[in-house]
Amino acid sequence: MRILYHHRTRGRHVEGVHIRGIVHALRGLGHEVSVLSFPGADPESEEKSDGPAGKKGRLASLVTRAPGVLFEFLELAYNLMTIVRVGAAIRRLRPQLIYERYSLFLCATIWLARRRGIPIILEINDSALVPRVRPLTMKRVAQCIEAWCLRNCTGLVFISGYFRDQALAAYGAIAPLVVSPNAADIGHFDPARFDRIALRRERGIGDQVVCGYVGAFVHWHGVARFVEQIADRLASVPQLTLLMVGDGVDLAAIRALIAARGLGKRVLLPGRVAHGDIPAWIACMDYAVLPNSNEYGSPMKLFEFMAMGVGVVSPDYAPITEVVSDGRTGWLVARGRIDACVERVLALAAHRDEQARVGAAARDYIARERQWRNNAEQLLALLPVSTARGD
Repeated sequence: MRILYHHRTRGRHVEGVHIRGIVHALRGLGHEVSVLSFPGADPESEEKSDGPAGKKGRLASLVTRAPGVLFEFLELAYNLMTIVRVGAAIRRLRPQLIYERYSLFLCATIWLARRRGIPIILEINDSALVPRVRPLTMKRVAQCIEAWCLRNCTGLVFISGYFRDQALAAYGAIAPLVVSPNAADIGHFDPARFDRIALRRERGIGDQVVCGYVGAFVHWHGVARFVEQIADRLASVPQLTLLMVGDGVDLAAIRALIAARGLGKRVLLPGRVAHGDIPAWIACMDYAVLPNSNEYGSPMKLFEFMAMGVGVVSPDYAPITEVVSDGRTGWLVARGRIDACVERVLALAAHRDEQARVGAAARDYIARERQWRNNAEQLLALLPVSTARGD
């Protein structure tokens, strides 16, 4: 089957991982997939984390920094560009399915697909119904467009049950749907690829018990609060080292705190690394921590930790409890309770057998149910049988 994947994102970092995961999985199932990206974006390229942005990338950055209402008018105007670009792609590629990563105010693709009689499936990672980092000015307009999109597409892929429930409550009857959390590439995230002992020696870890984190150092992940609360407790658990990979607005404050407490050998902060290098860092970890999340997101790093055989201490938000079973494939603590997260991390340092048991079960779960192939099969199940066969 010929599939056109369309998105309006910059295709970088986590969103790029998700796009590549779905695209490669569909191709692995024998389908021909073409990707139509925002001008200047190329999610199929594995960018270096510190690579310079090109001219078009800088333009996208300027658009992103536009004031709220102007930015939203630009999002609306992008429908005109979409009509031209997607229309041309349809004529050139003759797709039998369009798969679109949903963006607020974007409705032109569905309009085109309906006019051409092409099935279109939307993947819902964002919504006018949930709290957003950028406040939504034209919220009622966004919700009206969103309601029309969710009712007029062929099928919907929600990344969490929370997104699904919010949409059903707000919009009533919508298109057929599936809930498909994030996933991982177990070939790339495979602990057997790495010499764990050599990696740990190279990074000065040795025989320490290592609890890790990978991701953005931003307030909604709770990393700064976690480090602040655990810093004075590390002396009571001398075998424990924290390995926290990534960067963000909170990193400078965390570095300053670690330096002030003299914990440079107990809390390792290597900074941001390229996505391709992340498995090698996770291979150094015995278990991991996700201090906080939110009610609707499906944290990508949770799946990548689990694929590497590393169990995660996580808050009990619904999207996380959909994939983590407490004491079996991870450990759950009360959401928003950084103190409870700290206590669980400290207690687990003394239980290497439990770390290994839960980590192995986590990888088995990902291999069985949460590879990108599973997501691709779920979305294709939304199609009429004749379309799925490519008739």
